[in-house]
Amino acid sequence: MFARAFTRSANLARPAMLRRAGGGGTPINEPGGYLFNEKTPIKEGWEDIYYWGMGGGFALMTVALIYKPDSSVMTWAKKEAEKSLKEKGVQLEYPKTN
Repeated sequence: MFARAFTRSANLARPAMLRRAGGGGTPINEPGGYLFNEKTPIKEGWEDIYYWGMGGGFALMTVALIYKPDSSVMTWAKKEAEKSLKEKGVQLEYPKTN
């Protein structure tokens, strides 16, 4: 008797959504293999301009970075050190010994 009363009160304490289990739910649209149900992609007017603009921008940036002058600190310091040593009269080239 106690067990039956306990289970009945436990069932009443649950929210109504949990008590109603399984009802089918909403139907599922099975995937058909097409994005937005289009068999062939429809090209929009801005796409060609975007592709050419982005491709051209990447190409120009690549060329600009390849031919960029060397402006590192090491290169500048090496030039300054060579100039300073020349002013002091120190030879930078060592004579060859055989």
